[in-house]
Amino acid sequence: MQERDVQVFVEGTQNYFKEISGEAPEVGLPYMKGSEEIILDYTGAIGISGERKGCVYFTTNKDMLSEIVGAVLGPGSDSEEALRDMVGEIANTISGNARRSFGSNFMISVPIVIYGNPNIDLPVSIPTYIIPLTWKNYKSYIVVGIE
Repeated sequence: MQERDVQVFVEGTQNYFKEISGEAPEVGLPYMKGSEEIILDYTGAIGISGERKGCVYFTTNKDMLSEIVGAVLGPGSDSEEALRDMVGEIANTISGNARRSFGSNFMISVPIVIYGNPNIDLPVSIPTYIIPLTWKNYKSYIVVGIE
């Protein structure tokens, strides 16, 4: 995976947030994942297969996700089910946008939603990029590990 590939995920994420809220997130400097775990309260993960293999996930805290659900579905609609659905939808949208750039051989799975604080192990042989995001003072991350 090259830096321009990472930019595809950055742009797709910025476009998504701008569309749902009118405000794109600030994107921090992407960096290579070390041994640290990058996982927050809610995570939507997408498996990648086809010509490239790996995983993309979006992870965020409950407060940020509640605000996103409110922006999309209206205030007071942030039930536990809505939070889980939304984090999966965000991951799916980000990966789907990347699929348009990478072509039809970039196949994405249905989202897997993880909540709480489990470990997510990505293969160590795949370079994995961490993309920090700040939206309305909330922190979140996109993690991209693709061959």
